[in-house]
Amino acid sequence: MPLELTILVGTMTGTAQLVAQELELVLDDENTRVQTRLMDGLDERAFDSGGLFLICTSTYGQGDVPDNAKALYEALQTARPDLSRVYYGVIALGDMTYAETYCNGGKRFDAILADLGAKRIGELMLHNASAGTLPEEVALEWALPWIEQCREILPLTA
Repeated sequence: MPLELTILVGTMTGTAQLVAQELELVLDDENTRVQTRLMDGLDERAFDSGGLFLICTSTYGQGDVPDNAKALYEALQTARPDLSRVYYGVIALGDMTYAETYCNGGKRFDAILADLGAKRIGELMLHNASAGTLPEEVALEWALPWIEQCREILPLTA
């Protein structure tokens, strides 16, 4: 039975979407089925079926989630669904030039998901746009061991 992964993308400029598409290309195989969805128009029901999610989001403005992710983020805060059947990882894109709000888009999703009972697998991946590295390459290096960790944890909980 393949692992089902849903990548939810919060983006303003398309960088997070590019990262998610690269991950889907590499991770989608006979062992893992990957579906990438932009957060546009999503609300708390995106998590109704439970399962494994990867939040891939940039940070915008004063440390906010991107515009296309606001409705989902606010719905989670307002509806406060039980996410105890949700497992997740976070790829947070940011820029260390803005130290106080570095990767806050991803950190905000991490905080609300954990608060609602979802279980994070692994550490957050934080990408610094000022580092001179390509976010999709850094994300792939992080995602390969992460998906293995998911495979070890999830069959036990299925």
